[in-house]
Amino acid sequence: MGGAQKQLKKVALHLAEQGHQITILCTRRPDVREPFRWHDNLEVIPIYRFKQPFPEPYDVPPYHIAAAIQDTSDYLAAADVFCSYDGGLIFPYVYRDIPAVISLRSVRFSETLQSGFLFQGDALILPSQHTANVWLHTAGRFFPELNKRIRVIHNGLDWHLFRYTEPKTLPAKLRVNPAEHAIMLYPHRPEEAKGIRQTIALADMLVHQYKIKNLRVLVPQWIDTSVSADVKAFYDALALDIDRRGLREHFVFHEWVNDDLMPEFYSLGDLTLAIGSYVETFGNTPYESLACGTPVLVARVGAYRGMLPEEYMIDYADIKTAAAKAAAILREKQRVPDNIIQWLHEHFALPDMVEAYADVILNATKQPLLQYEPHRLDEKTRFKLAPWCYIAKHGIYHDFRGDYTSDPDLVTPVLDNPDGFTYTMGDKAEIERLLREGYLVPT
Repeated sequence: MGGAQKQLKKVALHLAEQGHQITILCTRRPDVREPFRWHDNLEVIPIYRFKQPFPEPYDVPPYHIAAAIQDTSDYLAAADVFCSYDGGLIFPYVYRDIPAVISLRSVRFSETLQSGFLFQGDALILPSQHTANVWLHTAGRFFPELNKRIRVIHNGLDWHLFRYTEPKTLPAKLRVNPAEHAIMLYPHRPEEAKGIRQTIALADMLVHQYKIKNLRVLVPQWIDTSVSADVKAFYDALALDIDRRGLREHFVFHEWVNDDLMPEFYSLGDLTLAIGSYVETFGNTPYESLACGTPVLVARVGAYRGMLPEEYMIDYADIKTAAAKAAAILREKQRVPDNIIQWLHEHFALPDMVEAYADVILNATKQPLLQYEPHRLDEKTRFKLAPWCYIAKHGIYHDFRGDYTSDPDLVTPVLDNPDGFTYTMGDKAEIERLLREGYLVPT
């Protein structure tokens, strides 16, 4: 379903094809209860009883958590290496006697955050430098040796799959005509932070100010829509907003698109959006879309900052700039130039990713426990802007707050002292406040 699961499957299959025996333990669903295989050497066992649908998997009776620990321990008794992908199993004592590789794919969900702060593994794989910086300036404040165990491995995409693919099956299925419509894609799950509200506001401006009357916005419905009352209510609220703006004919809500059809889906679009405030640790969508020749608009949030061509970036919530860029792309039917596709192939290749993962996993060795070393903040401590913040034209943007501030008590010392400042160089109480609100980090 999600990007993390897709990357896990690629890594696991690569190891299985090399002859290694891989067992994946995962949560069972009502529609997936029995073990199955992706390869002769790779078995997937839906054994855990964590809550579905995601998130908050630990919202279950305590005996389900005890069973998960027991089952994992039983399987590890015959294993050579333990790998926790997405950090969902948070208990470090489970892997204390076996080389352990932890890969954290989020900096948002509670169980992933707990796994990061409780980390006692032998290698920590992270998908971007932004993610690494988040952990180094949070958990790393208390475990100085953490940086020696971090390995940044970018997601790799299959460029044989993600390339321009003539849309043959999807136009009729999705009720659009590429020859008649200007098509925007919103290929994300239903979360406010993924940018659906900004997408609706952007469509409103394109239709009513830029007069792009043939606009169609394709929005997939999450696979749990029929079984989750909360998800259904979310879509109902979106429909009300769309109707209020007079955009009903411009939005197409459709069934979730299978992986094998995603290249055709991207190729069908004229523009792909990722303009929410969600703090992606990598985020495959823009890269997949670009590889298929479809331009993107992406908010400068999280790992996207500094990892995508500047011409496709906007500041979060800058709908005016987004509309101007989107209108030009849609009207001119712009496509992605060859040099950007070549750049993608050079920096985000699937073989590089799976080989890097395999190297870490197969060579993992047991390391000493990380030692907890808290340091008192005093007059010698230097503070600087947190790595999850950046200076934008609207002020200083904060990834985790999803907004901007022009607070002079922050902006002035940050601009005047890019290498950091101490308590003695400002108002100590204000520095403390900004530290606790996550704008500053001690260095």
